[in-house]
Amino acid sequence: MTEKSQERVLLTGSSGALGQMIARKLADSFQVIGVDRRAFPKKPSHVEVLNLDLRRKSAFVALKKKAPHCIVHIGVIRNPLKHRDNSNAYHFNLETTTQLLKLAEQLEVRKFVFLSSANLYGPSARSSGFLQEDAALHGADRSPEIRDLVALDMMIQSFFWKMPHIETVILRPVHIVGAELNNAPSRYLRLQHVPTLLGYDPMIQLVHASDVTEAVKLSLDNSTRGIFNITGESQAPLSRLIQALGKTAIPLPEFAIRTALKTAFRYRLSSYPPGELDHLKYTCLVDGKRAHAELKYKPEYTLMQSLMTLKSLDHRS
Repeated sequence: MTEKSQERVLLTGSSGALGQMIARKLADSFQVIGVDRRAFPKKPSHVEVLNLDLRRKSAFVALKKKAPHCIVHIGVIRNPLKHRDNSNAYHFNLETTTQLLKLAEQLEVRKFVFLSSANLYGPSARSSGFLQEDAALHGADRSPEIRDLVALDMMIQSFFWKMPHIETVILRPVHIVGAELNNAPSRYLRLQHVPTLLGYDPMIQLVHASDVTEAVKLSLDNSTRGIFNITGESQAPLSRLIQALGKTAIPLPEFAIRTALKTAFRYRLSSYPPGELDHLKYTCLVDGKRAHAELKYKPEYTLMQSLMTLKSLDHRS
């Protein structure tokens, strides 16, 4: 097998905030070939980024010539607004992932890593204890906007069994936060007045973006395959997180906030679908022991350190 320092890693979504972090991390050990149609500011000279539409045959041919040894797929559309009443987002995710799996199969890559999400388990009143990787994915039951993300996760699980000689890894991180990110958890916790559901105070798990980046790197370094929950150092009640950030919690009746959010989402005034409120209502904790044991993953950031990256950003803005 080719020496790891010479291995080429194909990274989709390389120009997003998290993608840039992963690209820089992997570039220390691999030749990184990014695929993204967005700009990559201050791109390292040893990272190549291709402006390709992965749905097109020409992109498949170009990537086949690059002959990557590993594929890291994070370039899926996760914005619920782009999914609502829009089949384009669904087809984009489905077609690009299908093309990448076909590429992996034809090239017989060493590794295929997919960044999924622990949100796919879905918070509910039925959740109890810490969910392990074999728990059912109920995330789309109340949030149909992520139905195709569940489908992608299951598609790659099928590939896992179809191509046993390819080390297929699915990472399911809990809520990712970081100063560089503009995702839903980071935006929510940056609010000065944080809306919560009256009478509810769920336990929340967060993981810092840098720790997720390290988990991706470990997935490539370790000769292992399977599904891994990626968790932070600990968890805490939502009220404690808001208090630690020095923010003000605004408890609101569930009916009122759900009705307001439904209207705002319908008219594209908010990117939070009503189903997301379940994360503020029910505790949904996942077990990260398998990643610790098999990937040798251990989060570097404590829960408080992860929160402080968001707080320091508030001070700079």
